[in-house]
Amino acid sequence: MIASPEMASVTERSDGDVVQWLTNDTRDERFLDSIFTELCVRLRRADVPVKRASLHLLIYHPQWLGARIMWADGMHEAEFARFDYDVRERSEYINSPASEILGGGAEVRENLERDPSLGRRHAVYDEMRAQGLTDYVAWPLYHTLGKRHMVTFATERPGGFGDAHIAALLKFLPVLALVSEIRMKNRLARTLLETYVGPHAGELILAGATRRGSGTTVRAAIMICDLRDFTQISDNWPRDDVIVLLNDYFDAISEPIAQHGGEILKFMGDGLLAIFPLSEPSACTNLLRAVAEARQAMVALNQKNSETGRAPLNYGIGVHVGDVMYGNIGSRTRLDFTVIGPAVNMASRLEALTKQLGKTVLLSRAFADFVESDFDLERVGEYPVRGFSDPIELFAYRG
Repeated sequence: MIASPEMASVTERSDGDVVQWLTNDTRDERFLDSIFTELCVRLRRADVPVKRASLHLLIYHPQWLGARIMWADGMHEAEFARFDYDVRERSEYINSPASEILGGGAEVRENLERDPSLGRRHAVYDEMRAQGLTDYVAWPLYHTLGKRHMVTFATERPGGFGDAHIAALLKFLPVLALVSEIRMKNRLARTLLETYVGPHAGELILAGATRRGSGTTVRAAIMICDLRDFTQISDNWPRDDVIVLLNDYFDAISEPIAQHGGEILKFMGDGLLAIFPLSEPSACTNLLRAVAEARQAMVALNQKNSETGRAPLNYGIGVHVGDVMYGNIGSRTRLDFTVIGPAVNMASRLEALTKQLGKTVLLSRAFADFVESDFDLERVGEYPVRGFSDPIELFAYRG
């Protein structure tokens, strides 16, 4: 349908206001879904009859390939959904406008008022017809360096979008691309830091803690976990099986740590280093709860592995408490945000002693003092610890 000159003139003035808002007035809005919701509301106020809209983004998260922001008239907040990496193999994606646009298409347009047999057979079209929508359009949203995403709009207006409406929508797409790319890259930076250094360290780095040698002293419970006989496993198992094994093992140990407020600072081959800052009063209790849940998860994992003929995985955990230096250490051009100090060394030595003493979890007396009244601990005795002058009183925890 071709718009009248009067409608085109009104739409041109109004959509100019939308572009102005999108360009200049969204600087302080952090979340893209909020911007997209407000954009759709403003488009309707500008007489662009958008009834439903969506933004499809490739986000390259460790778990998620993409995300969809969906808005419909009357919604105060957009609906946010994530999609895993297998989505491209599913029929709902293969037979969708997204596969056309992300595969290289310049536009997908569908007249939803006509006989369905005359158009493309996308399932989403049947859903939109059932909602009374009359017209649908999807376009690529281009980010820098060839990155392609997708934006869609649908209307319930009889006759569908007019030419002036389509022109108005196309007019703000380059600005939406810039605004969305800024938010996505901010989110990607945060995601990458959370993925590789942990959420707390990531926040510090984003806040500017990037200078070599910068750091602070933190009192924390320190936990070091190591997988037993990993050298033998890696020498004898196929590479892909070793990777799957390590990922399953780290899932079993790591998820309880995160759920109980701990922060994993690094994975070291088949081991990990985590801290529970004592700024949280229940940090030591939380650490032992995480250890107990990790033990249960490892029992379940070993049961699953036994069903495929694999030997059970054994591990050792050393736990201590003390002051650590928490900050940036490394070369001029490559830094590691980590913790160092005698307390970390002690936790490492205790982990090594677990194998010698035949205990899965060893705790120092300093740590046990925080939790002994609440947990059933086994006193193991006093043992010399390499690098420390006096013997250390040790406790075992069964979970």
